[in-house]
Parts: sequence; C-alpha cells; structure tokens
Amino acid sequence: MKNAEENNNYRIAVPSAFETVFSHFYFAENKTAFPITKTLLPSFQTILVFNFGTKPTLKSSQNTILQVEKCIVLGPIKQAFDYTLEPNSQILVANFKKDAFYRFFGNALLTHSLPIHPDASITENCFATLWEELKIISNIKQRVDYILEFCKPYLGEQNLVTTLLANFKEEALDPIKTIASKMNQSERNIQLNQKKFFGHTMKEINRYERFLKAVELVQKSAAVAEKTDWIFIVDQCGYYDQSQLIHDFKYYMNISPTKFLKFQNDICGSRAM
Repeated sequence: MKNAEENNNYRIAVPSAFETVFSHFYFAENKTAFPITKTLLPSFQTILVFNFGTKPTLKSSQNTILQVEKCIVLGPIKQAFDYTLEPNSQILVANFKKDAFYRFFGNALLTHSLPIHPDASITENCFATLWEELKIISNIKQRVDYILEFCKPYLGEQNLVTTLLANFKEEALDPIKTIASKMNQSERNIQLNQKKFFGHTMKEINRYERFLKAVELVQKSAAVAEKTDWIFIVDQCGYYDQSQLIHDFKYYMNISPTKFLKFQNDICGSRAM
C-alpha cells in the first residue's frame, strides 16, 4: 500500500526459523475520521486476520459483505476483494506460505476466499483464547512473536512431495512431471497432492503468475509512457490476444486493465497484506 505513514500500515518480516511457514505479517490501523477502502489483489495465499478495533468489512467480487469479528481465515485468495478499515479499526494479518496452512490446520481451504473462524478447522477453541491474549499486548512486534510461539506445537513437518513442490525452481521443466518421475508416482497423484496441500492446482498458479507479470508490465508502462502498449504486454506474457488479457483482469480483479490503471493507487499488491 502507498501512504504507509499516513494510514499507519506496514509489513513485518518473520524470523528465518518461520520462513517456510509465513511470508510476512501485516499491520494496519485507521486513525482518521473516515473509512479507508483498498482492493487486495489475489495472492494464492491463505491469510489469518485478527481484528482489535472497530470491525473492518470485506467485500467480494460478488458483492458479498462480511464484517471481521475477532479473527477469520481467508483463502487461498484467488480473486481480488475490497476491504474497508473503519475509523479506529486495527488489524494484524498472518500470511501463510505455500503449504503452511495445511501443516498448521491439517487441511487446505479449496474454495475461493472462504471466510471461516480458525477454531472451526481444529478441535480446540484455541484461537478465541489467543485473540484474548493478543488483545492485551500493545506492542505489534510482541504480538507477532506471541503468535509465532503459539503456533509451534500445532505445526506439522513438510512431507517430501510438498517440499519438492514448494522448492521447485527449474522454470524450463514441468514440476508435476519432474517430481512424479523423481518419486516414482503418477502425475495424477502429484496433482492431487498439490491441490490437497496447497489449495490450488499448478494450472491455476501458472495462470496467476502470468497475470501478475501482466500487472507488473502495465504498471511499468504507465510510469514511463502516456499510452500503454497492450500488444507488447500480450506478447510478453504469453496471452493469445488482448481479449484474453482483459478476461484475466476481470476474473482476478473484476475490472478491466484500463480501470486498473485508473484506480491502481487504491490497490494493494498481491504480497502487500
């Protein structure tokens, strides 16, 4: 997000011991007298949101509106949504990395941005208790440290398949085929594990990465030229034509590329929250 100091929002890095679990934490509060509304781009991450002030609201592309009570889980976030911080709102967001949500809760959410209370995913009401304990801690960094310490007993180890999927770096190779061969398993079995542990398929994430590349090129183009070269962006990102690019913008963000350019100051990057 822009205007971080004005809106008092910022990212919080995690210690190296937790770098396979969380990409980062995010804190935001609204000390103004007016609501602040932003759009969060899809991230294909699952997020855990704690609310410590006035109830913020979430609005999906289908215009479903949800108030955040104490804490909720959303994800994997495959489509953009609007969120509004009302005056005196204060949120702390944990961003789960790759298969970490499965390692923590024992299952992956498979629907688009399904909001649930985290206690619904485990047999204990520990998150209601955690929220009460976090509420009395005023220092944000200490809240993060408390969450990290809290999660240790619940966190399971990565298995070999998820480790290989999470760490696959060979862009020229098909990860499903390569890992299936390495593990002496069928490609179908690796695909099922991908869906089970990460909450999405390789096809979905590849499409999303292509879209992210398009967003980056659109932003760079807007910064240096008055007119965006859409044909260049289509070609560089591997789209069939401009209509396919427009389709992806509407699918992920519910707006056209030109409207994205117009409103991008109100849009958080996919790794911002």
